[in-house]
Amino acid sequence: MADIAAAADFAVLLFLRDYHCPKCKSQVQAVTEEARHFNEHNAVVLPILPESRERASSWKNNFEETFPFPLLADEKKRVAEAYDQPTRYGSVGALHDMLGRLPQSLIIDTRGEDAEVVFSHRGDSVDDRPTVAELLTEVENVQESFVFDCSLVDC
Repeated sequence: MADIAAAADFAVLLFLRDYHCPKCKSQVQAVTEEARHFNEHNAVVLPILPESRERASSWKNNFEETFPFPLLADEKKRVAEAYDQPTRYGSVGALHDMLGRLPQSLIIDTRGEDAEVVFSHRGDSVDDRPTVAELLTEVENVQESFVFDCSLVDC
């Protein structure tokens, strides 16, 4: 996160379900098409796929356009667990991501000393995801609400 904070004001994390999920591919494609708008707000988009690096690389190669952002492989699901990506069906869902893992989107404000989650959308179904417009609006709202700390500079 420190590297991201040095490069961007916001990190938009897209926790994907699995390698085969067509809704995940559609979501990432939509974000790819609007990457310029995220860049204008100094936001980096980080899709996170619960697969090995090899599978993530293969998944990424299925897209016609070049990704304007990294695709992160989270084979051991450490990042997903750190941010409580929702699962369903209890222990049965834990056996396979396609069954149990639901999509999640987070926006993290990396400005300041501590990164802070400022938006969270936990999917209730495989279709339940915020639109690109909703994600951009959330980034804009947080960006506009930023208040300078007058103890650090003269206001």
